Amino acid sequence: MNDEMHVHEAHDRQNDRPVPDAWDVRRVRVTAPDGVELDAVVHRPAPGFPADGSRGTVLLVHGISATMDEGGAFVRLAQGLAELGLTTVRFSFRGHGESGGGPRGVTIAGEMLDLEAVAGYAEREFPGPLSVVAASFGAVSTGLSMPWLGPRLHRLVLWNPVLDLRRTFLEPELPWGLANFGPEPMAKLARDGQLLLDGRFALGRVLFAEMARCRPLDGYAAAAPPALVLHGDRDTLVSFDIARQAAQALPRWEFHAVTGAGHGFHTPEHEREAIAVTARHLSGEQAG
Repeated sequence: MNDEMHVHEAHDRQNDRPVPDAWDVRRVRVTAPDGVELDAVVHRPAPGFPADGSRGTVLLVHGISATMDEGGAFVRLAQGLAELGLTTVRFSFRGHGESGGGPRGVTIAGEMLDLEAVAGYAEREFPGPLSVVAASFGAVSTGLSMPWLGPRLHRLVLWNPVLDLRRTFLEPELPWGLANFGPEPMAKLARDGQLLLDGRFALGRVLFAEMARCRPLDGYAAAAPPALVLHGDRDTLVSFDIARQAAQALPRWEFHAVTGAGHGFHTPEHEREAIAVTARHLSGEQAG
């Protein structure tokens, strides 16, 4: 069992911050359409709220080499949303955490199948409005799923989203992309069939072939619900400017710059800001 499930006494190892007490947390398995088993966790609302999800359910969609806890941030976000009476479903994509598959087999199409399966589970189990919070690369499968997912969504929040795969991975413009996807790593990908993201997480050829064809921003432009984009203005992994321009161009989208934050809102102050602004948006208040 992953450490995030020991919610009463656990700490986030990356930031050494306590994980909030959980009122009703349970682990579930969800099966994707192609048979891959996905590891997921459901956070029920705090006492005093309906336990059936009728106030709303939020899916948390993680990034490219993360898991369903997003370094602890998604655990704390889920507990904050429980205090507002919302149900939250966190899950690990295939090839991540304790879900089936391996990292080298990770594909955009596979992540879309995973998101479809978890969204279907949430709709079957909980009758209230459905919303999504997608972080970083999680915004890719979410955006490409908008033709069917968008009309179902009540609200959408994107954290440091990848909206342009070419400028992030194939022709990278920022330091992280240049280090991970420059000429030498891409030559290794062509030769060996994989490269190591940040020296530790294997990505395969098929994923990069998909990147040349996929445009998640087009999906958002065609069918997205009201959305809030949060982005650290010192992000050196994923472009702050692309996200800001997208939010300014799309109707009913808001943009919130997290001043001084890099990718992932890793300081306690930046994480608290991101969670508070996200919670206000999901509960129907103005983000400000």
